[in-house]
Amino acid sequence: MIETDGRRLKGDASRRLVLEHAVDLASVEGLDGLSIARLADAAQVSKSGVATLFGSKERLQLATVDTARQRFVASVIEPARVEPRGIRRIVALLDGWIAYSRGRVFAGGCFFAGVTSEFDTKPGPVRDALAAALAEWNGYIAASFGYAIAQGEVGADEDPQQFAFEATALLDAANNRSLLGGSNQPYVFARRALVGRLRAAGADDALVARLADVDDLAA
Repeated sequence: MIETDGRRLKGDASRRLVLEHAVDLASVEGLDGLSIARLADAAQVSKSGVATLFGSKERLQLATVDTARQRFVASVIEPARVEPRGIRRIVALLDGWIAYSRGRVFAGGCFFAGVTSEFDTKPGPVRDALAAALAEWNGYIAASFGYAIAQGEVGADEDPQQFAFEATALLDAANNRSLLGGSNQPYVFARRALVGRLRAAGADDALVARLADVDDLAA
């Protein structure tokens, strides 16, 4: 039993190591760019070891998406949960997402912004996993905005889904343009637009100050 448990622990550790390299490689080269040979070299493990851990490219891709989701949740969503529901949490989520992209939590910027275009027109389990992760993120923003409406922090005529769509579109654009241009200026533009959108919805200036006051060019 001890020997079996030891092998399992070693296998779990190897799997985590390989996946930590996989998410960064995929964020730069795409999920289709993942290969057993490439990962074995990056993680300094044998090709047979990687093949044994995952069995197929699709299983590797699915495990990579799940690992990326976990890293995203730990980087953006969990820290925001210390704030009360409503505008304060929305501001924390948006500010956290900008910091996550700007700080290159994934080597290629936002993992999901980078890989979803590969699977837009490719039905299957990987596309479903990516869609579920994005729906979870959009849904969390929409739900948080819904609390802001219910608490009277923004106008009662606001639409949570509309806000979530606008916010994620701005964040994705900032991520992509920052990567292409090698500049943090797109985050400045996105931050201004998000602050303006929240103020237009009726949010109090004091509540959006955290989002407004960060200097992305100096950060």
